[in-house]
Amino acid sequence: MSADAPTLSQPTQSGPGRTAFLVALPILLLAGVIAVFVATDGGGLNVEPAAPIEAVQFNRTVLKPGVIELHLRNTSPQEIQIAQVHINDAIWPYSADRTSIPRLGSSTVTLAYPWIEGQAYSITLFTSNSIPLTTDIPVATLTAQQDSSTLWKFTLVGLYVGIIPVLLGMFWLPVLGNISQRWMLFLMAATVGLLVVLGIDATFEALDQAVALGSPFQGNVLVGIGILGTWVLLDAMGKRAAGDGRSPRDRHFAFAWMIAIGMGLHNFGEGLAIGAAYTVGAATLGTFLVIGFIIQNITEGFGILVPIVKDKPSLKTLALLGLVGGGPAILGAWAGGLITAPAFSVLFLAIGAGACLQVAWNIGRNLVWRREQPNPAPMTAFAGMMAGMLALFLTGLIIK
Repeated sequence: MSADAPTLSQPTQSGPGRTAFLVALPILLLAGVIAVFVATDGGGLNVEPAAPIEAVQFNRTVLKPGVIELHLRNTSPQEIQIAQVHINDAIWPYSADRTSIPRLGSSTVTLAYPWIEGQAYSITLFTSNSIPLTTDIPVATLTAQQDSSTLWKFTLVGLYVGIIPVLLGMFWLPVLGNISQRWMLFLMAATVGLLVVLGIDATFEALDQAVALGSPFQGNVLVGIGILGTWVLLDAMGKRAAGDGRSPRDRHFAFAWMIAIGMGLHNFGEGLAIGAAYTVGAATLGTFLVIGFIIQNITEGFGILVPIVKDKPSLKTLALLGLVGGGPAILGAWAGGLITAPAFSVLFLAIGAGACLQVAWNIGRNLVWRREQPNPAPMTAFAGMMAGMLALFLTGLIIK
């Protein structure tokens, strides 16, 4: 082989014009292949479906006095035409801002209907191809309106769910400061257990909601992006915050901040669930969720404390950690109550799941199951992790 011959490790030199052409050439050839495929009807195959594929995503159902509004999005491969509406099997007149809905386009269908508080309704939209598209109203009640009063109510709900219980959990600091090393190991392992259960719960909640998304939004892919993207980002942030040359005290505080961030992202997802429950009129469900999350989140304040109990944190630091860990519940309640975006909800639930699982892994690897730990107590760590998981399982009995 000639010494001047190019190799993979010795790329040839070329100008910017040649490079741009080489980058664009495969794309242009691919476009040509696609054009030939379409022009020849898939090479002779019947690429058109035997029956129309039509589907919509019902983003939100709004109930006003004597009026039902259906906010929907077309998730079909093609445009659909709304032709008829049935309520409980009765044909009903309707109006819509557009009856021909393009792919991924949205529309609001309005029904002047004398609905009754507490009754259940099944609404079916028929397309021009006679395809039924159905949504249900299990319990009819007035939908919360998007005004300053509602915003203030969601703020209070987020305060009750997030900030207050997390800060109350920090009241255990004086007790935790006097415990033995073995008990500290137990509590750190319990924190890992708490985070693992929170991450698992958020993952399955995101997957459940992903099923309701139309195929164009690729709900399962969104879940994967949220979990893995958050994991990699927090891992990079953790390595940077706890880099070489930092004192053990600085590394402990870095872990505490990572836990607070993970808890905060999870609490954003909790706020989304509560805000959405109140918005659709499920007031009882919303109240039930609030009470359950208050009980659960007091353990989160305790979890934030564990890495720094021996480092005497200031009241200012504790307050900031509490705000980071609990404050996002307020933002989540606003988003869940005022914004109609199911894909957004799925993504943020996945982000919360990824945050909890990554922080659990980080704490377990660096504070609980360390290889350099002089006196490992594997059964103590096991007992602590199981205690944390069972604690959240029991509070879940209340929430669920």
